[in-house]
Amino acid sequence: MKHKTWAVATLAGVALVAVLSWAFAPRPVEVELAPVVQGTFEITVDEYGKTRLAERYTVSAPLAGRLARITLREGDEVQAGSGVATLAPVLPSLLDDRARRELRARDAAAQDNLERAAARRERAQLAHAQAGVELRRSEQLARQGFIAPTRLDADRLAAQVAQRELEAADAEWRMAGHEREQAQAALAPLQPGAGAAAPAVVLRAPVAGRVLRVLQASEGAVAPGTPLLELGDTGRLEIVAELLTSDALAAWPGRAVRIDRWGGPAELAGRVRAVEPSAFTKVSALGVEEQRVRVLIDLTSPREAWQALGDGYRVGLRIVTLTQADVLQVPVSAVFPLPSGALPREGPAEDAGVALATQAALAGPPPTHAVFAFDGRRARLVTVALGGRNGRMAWIRGGLAAGQTVIVYPPAGVRDGIRVAPRQV
Repeated sequence: MKHKTWAVATLAGVALVAVLSWAFAPRPVEVELAPVVQGTFEITVDEYGKTRLAERYTVSAPLAGRLARITLREGDEVQAGSGVATLAPVLPSLLDDRARRELRARDAAAQDNLERAAARRERAQLAHAQAGVELRRSEQLARQGFIAPTRLDADRLAAQVAQRELEAADAEWRMAGHEREQAQAALAPLQPGAGAAAPAVVLRAPVAGRVLRVLQASEGAVAPGTPLLELGDTGRLEIVAELLTSDALAAWPGRAVRIDRWGGPAELAGRVRAVEPSAFTKVSALGVEEQRVRVLIDLTSPREAWQALGDGYRVGLRIVTLTQADVLQVPVSAVFPLPSGALPREGPAEDAGVALATQAALAGPPPTHAVFAFDGRRARLVTVALGGRNGRMAWIRGGLAAGQTVIVYPPAGVRDGIRVAPRQV
């Protein structure tokens, strides 16, 4: 019985030690893993831009007049040459009693002046007729030798003077008639039937497109040059992005552009057309002054893919500045600066390709970045040659091989050789 008691106590002690050892043993650190992939790597300049029409037209009033109400609305289609607005002459201003009396007096004076000019014209006609009779009589007597040649010359000059007097009288008569017409025109608003409609001017669309904005919809008097509405072809859109001048140096014409975050189901394609030669200063949301320059981008995707876009829409842009095909990539969150004093470590010994890649990477300049590779149980610090990175992926020139697994967002407790386990989602 005593031996049995000692055996039970011994077994209980061993079990207690095992439980305590298990309870206080270090647990593997849970980490997130991602594979090393091989594919096309791109470095992009990410920015937002706005769409705008390549050509915008503003229809303005060519002269002062009364605008009829514009029935077109934003989004309506118009054809080139179709009427978009109508201008009629403005109505004359209202006259007070004094102005009416002045106009009537001016009309009466013009009538009297016309009658006086008509009388002078009749007198000049009679004088001209009389000078003609005297000249013909003098010519007949001169042929018969009854008068001197000097008398014939005097009659000829008198006939010419009478002709000029008649011409002057005719001109004065016509001028008096024009002055009477002016007086009657000024007096016309007071006459019956003065409100008769005058010919209207129809303003026509310069191009086929859509109405973007109606600037003056209501009927009313407008001055010359007043903008009435804006037209444009929404099928000819371009994108304007304001890039930092340091980024714009890499976004020269011809660069491919990926257009996303525009609200559509698929990514659109574009191409940089031009970079404006002049930059400008813009204050950021943080109050920092930045030098920016406008970059113009053409849409190269089919029209059917972006027909929902309109003028002034906000879109996300990724301007491709570098493209490398068939290279190793890892999530950018897996790469970190190499800790000071850390020794380079190769990947798993059985992977000869990784060892050769690491040796090739170390043959050049000393590596400055590293990743934690997962060998199935533990984390291994591996130095890598970084070729570049974008917002999502990092290009690895050497140190890893396709198919390996790396730790992304490594926790502070992860170090070389520590046990790790995949985090359960």
